[in-house]
Amino acid sequence: MSKITIDVKSRTPIFEQLRHNITELALSGILAPDEQLPSVRALACDLAINPNTIQKAYAELERDGIIYSLPARGSFISSDLSAAASSAKAEARNSVSNAIRQAKLLGISKEELLELLNREWR
Repeated sequence: MSKITIDVKSRTPIFEQLRHNITELALSGILAPDEQLPSVRALACDLAINPNTIQKAYAELERDGIIYSLPARGSFISSDLSAAASSAKAEARNSVSNAIRQAKLLGISKEELLELLNREWR
């Protein structure tokens, strides 16, 4: 599945990259509810990474309610992502608040921040 990607040069652990990437794809609707994910073996071959890394990411995603697994059938995107969406929104709000506090400390004006916000929102 070419939608799922990793950056081998990133300092972020691969299983975290997978977890974040699949969550983002699910929340944005690129991966549809009840869509089957590649098997651990297939994704490990496709991305050239250890199957245990994929398994760890899938386990975390299942714990977070992003995916569900059916014995002998595979892993699928959950049809109810409301809890994950709420959590992602809270995390985004927190990140934005932290960035605003940091910008204020560094002397970046409200006007500069609004300009940046408007540019990024497009």
